[in-house]
Amino acid sequence: MALDFAPSEEQALIRTAVSDAMRRFAPRRQEFIESILKDQKVPAELWDACTELGMQGALIPPEYGGNGMGLTALTIATDEMVSHGYANIYLILGAMDSACILRNGSEELKRKYLPDVAAGNTKLCFALTEPNAGSNTARVETTARLEGADYVLDGEKVFITGADEADYMMMVARTMSETDAKAQGLPRFYGLSVFMVSTKAPGLSLSPIPTRGIEGAGQFSVHFDSVRVPADDLIGEEHMGAQALFTSLNPERILAAASAAGMSAYLVRAACDYARERKVFRDTPIGAYQGIAHPLAEIHIEEEAVRMMALKAAWAFDHDLPATEVGMLANSAKYLGAELAIKAADRAIQTLGGYGFSEEYGVIHFWESARLLRTAPISKEMILNFVAEHQLGLPKSY
Repeated sequence: MALDFAPSEEQALIRTAVSDAMRRFAPRRQEFIESILKDQKVPAELWDACTELGMQGALIPPEYGGNGMGLTALTIATDEMVSHGYANIYLILGAMDSACILRNGSEELKRKYLPDVAAGNTKLCFALTEPNAGSNTARVETTARLEGADYVLDGEKVFITGADEADYMMMVARTMSETDAKAQGLPRFYGLSVFMVSTKAPGLSLSPIPTRGIEGAGQFSVHFDSVRVPADDLIGEEHMGAQALFTSLNPERILAAASAAGMSAYLVRAACDYARERKVFRDTPIGAYQGIAHPLAEIHIEEEAVRMMALKAAWAFDHDLPATEVGMLANSAKYLGAELAIKAADRAIQTLGGYGFSEEYGVIHFWESARLLRTAPISKEMILNFVAEHQLGLPKSY
């Protein structure tokens, strides 16, 4: 059977619909971009537009209030939205949490949370990283102990995006210590459990972390001081949260790659618009010079490669391919996307020269966001470790 790379009629309509919706905001583009990149706030109008487009409900089936278009559709929509200069981090957070609930949660949990997420009434965040547990998830120290009908949470999370605006967070805690798991001959990742926690729960407090580069949200330390969570808000089986995490982390990385493709498209377009008009020597636009044109053309070619890799990864997720296979594609797409976004931001700044550093031209803000992608949500080095070990069969290095 021949491979068909043409988008379906539905997929083409999704891209057109998102493009048309974003064009409505063109007169306010600078205002929106500054809100997202400088003030770390997603404009309410942009959130509402995403709701109208059904983006929040793309991963959620109709029986839970969504449209069930899938991650491939959301990948296309995210790419297109970001190509207009806008980002909505809560879409990614909502998608990754919804995927985990849908594939691992109880029926009661699905009906409790998913309809409001699909309707745009509930924002979610994700809490995994800790001061002593960054890339090494097994070192999570936040604890969850069962007391009667509740779990009681104690500990701290760091670099939690959007915790101030989110209504609920999906968080990872230890219901069995790593030491006890090892003593019983169990894998070191055994004992992790995943919960839905209200951000307004008594005993939960936030401390802002002054960071830059996050599009549309701030970063926080989250402190849990005997926070009680109903046992029914456990996602999946107790101690088996590591398996559930894959259904969150893979969509996150795929949508990060889609964002990188869209960001690169926006930056190349901004650079080309400037290069067509700017004249320095004689009456020739600088875009005619190969030193300007060739790097931009190169980015455009690589942008399409990132887009195809992200779509392949999303397709694999939608078709329930094994998590390790989806993970390979998701990590690869994120790796390529991050490197491309950095290259696009650098080249756009270089094309604009001094104006590349002017806030008026709106390019410099994207440098921080592009650079962040090399480090988060998973670092370049950890992706290469993953590929070397699981794809090339090389000895584990960490």
